[in-house]
Amino acid sequence: MILGSHVSMSSPHYVLGSIQEMLSYGANACMIYTGPPQNGRRVPIEKLKIDEAKALLKENHLSMDHVVVHAPYLINLANTLNPQTFANSIELLKNEIIRTDAIGSPYLILHPGSHVNAGSDIGIQSIIQGLNEALDDTQQCTLCLETMAGKGSECGRSFEEIKEMIDGVHSSKIGVCLDTCHIHDAGYDLSDFDHILKMFDDIIGLKYLKVIHLNDSKNSCGARKDRHENLGHGAIGFEKLCQIAHHPLLENIPIILETPYIEKKPPYKEEISMLRNKQFINIK
Repeated sequence: MILGSHVSMSSPHYVLGSIQEMLSYGANACMIYTGPPQNGRRVPIEKLKIDEAKALLKENHLSMDHVVVHAPYLINLANTLNPQTFANSIELLKNEIIRTDAIGSPYLILHPGSHVNAGSDIGIQSIIQGLNEALDDTQQCTLCLETMAGKGSECGRSFEEIKEMIDGVHSSKIGVCLDTCHIHDAGYDLSDFDHILKMFDDIIGLKYLKVIHLNDSKNSCGARKDRHENLGHGAIGFEKLCQIAHHPLLENIPIILETPYIEKKPPYKEEISMLRNKQFINIK
């Protein structure tokens, strides 16, 4: 099982510190941002202590293959109402691709974007245009479109919408990150995950599934709200999430937890242990 969580990346240790945090949780995978997720401010690549991070991974018989990068939230390729936002989003995305390749991560995850009331069809076409301007087959990382909950004017709330985006992209460097909280909130019933995977395969194709975000949800199925919950404390439940984590078709796919902190402390060491041991422990 390739299992880990979101980890921080900050001065002075940057990526090295991220790997140290990952190992402290008993994880063999993690997800990082290359800078603050809410803005585009970034320190130079040469300051990120990438070589030191790779050396630490090697000491633990791991590699950057299990390190996933998430793009900043302010990228919105679906915005057709503000041309400057669209242009800035493309430049930010191009820069994140460069940084992800420098780190050596195989995957960069992106929220597709919000159409800001212009309509999903217009938003999706704008996303396709932006991706075709930003992606290049010479890049090393694969850009993974994240499945969304459908709150507000989010694009990517259904497998069909994600498929439409993929079909419009010319580059082969395109994939999908499936978020359990998001698809539950979008209306997909996870009680039969084999059925969900078959739907995904029939509509998109399992070859595109590159990363899993494993989160419980504070909301009922179809609520379209996107509020993550700790494993076993939400509407999906620990048993279903544990079954997903151990699904044989996902054994080579990084599974990343993004569950909330408990009393300002990360719950990831305990939740990772619960999943590995298939045993729920109430940590709240």
